[in-house]
Amino acid sequence: MTEKGGQQARRAALLCQNVRFGLYLDCRRRQAKALEYRQLPDGTHSLEDRADFIRHSCRIQSRAELDHNDTARAMLERIVADYQRWERQQRMLDQIAGGVKSSEAEGFGG
Repeated sequence: MTEKGGQQARRAALLCQNVRFGLYLDCRRRQAKALEYRQLPDGTHSLEDRADFIRHSCRIQSRAELDHNDTARAMLERIVADYQRWERQQRMLDQIAGGVKSSEAEGFGG
């Protein structure tokens, strides 16, 4: 497999291959459209959907343009920052849920 595009294009391609990025897009779409989980379950955004999102959001036809278009590259930076913020929130929620589960188990175990 040969790599296509420069550093930013490859960065976008790796992001699109990340299944968790798809989960972020699922969550984002549910919030934006006021949908319930049953209407848009996790795993809905495919690899192609994720790539389409990047191209549409950055207003480009090809991810290779990210290496030559400052406006598109800035939008990619924003997308990555938003995704990373979501990931931090998910980890925090997982820790809180894990703590609650542990506390509940300790309370009922003895």
